[in-house]
Amino acid sequence: MKKFYGQAAYVQSAGVYNDMEIDGFSVAVCSELGIELERHRSRSFDEMEEWGDDLSGFDLVVALSPASQRRALELTRFFHLDVEYWPILDPTGLGEGREAKLASYREARDQIKSRMLARFGEPTEEGA
Repeated sequence: MKKFYGQAAYVQSAGVYNDMEIDGFSVAVCSELGIELERHRSRSFDEMEEWGDDLSGFDLVVALSPASQRRALELTRFFHLDVEYWPILDPTGLGEGREAKLASYREARDQIKSRMLARFGEPTEEGA
């Protein structure tokens, strides 16, 4: 999001759980688009709130899995914000060998990019 739209919106990434390090295949395929994830830290919704990012301060939550959609709806039932579910391929565990795995991760990356462009429009000059 930041790569395409710069600082036009405040964006945070969170999931249902924080039980994983950022996936190396994700880092590799995002770097192909100039998106740096090496320093990205995964965090849960609960950690995000503990660190001061109260969900009531957001306008939109985009869920990429049914589990994250359920958790977001549960957390946001008291706040006026939208929750959208984008059914994106989960590439973990797909493909035999490095190239097949990378192809699955590229497919998921491209699905996210397409959904983002459809929802928010063409990249801004600031973020392009």
